[in-house]
Amino acid sequence: MAILPTLSLNLGSPEPEGLIAFYRDTLGLTPAPEMSPGAFALGSGFLIVSGHSEVTGPASDPARYLINFVVDDLDAEEARLEAGGVTFIRSKGAEPWGGRISTFLDPDGNYCQLIEAPS
Repeated sequence: MAILPTLSLNLGSPEPEGLIAFYRDTLGLTPAPEMSPGAFALGSGFLIVSGHSEVTGPASDPARYLINFVVDDLDAEEARLEAGGVTFIRSKGAEPWGGRISTFLDPDGNYCQLIEAPS
């Protein structure tokens, strides 16, 4: 067996319908229903949102996993998401490697980041 070069992240939620709507409608991710009803295409991989019987309430350790979205224009994407009601907990932070990162919360309290590489 060989591990294929496609990554899939499955994000369990006590309210998957709301989380699916957030990633589809607010973030604007492309649904990938051929993979799963709550799947979104991310490059060669997928983000899959689903219910899970052992997941309750908001994320208890939201910094453990960071869901990163690489963007060309951090300022524009952050402004667009803020206008849509997204809460940012870190705005346009400069990184030692030259990029910038803004961190926001999804409806379950998971940390998501917009990452802009140095130009």
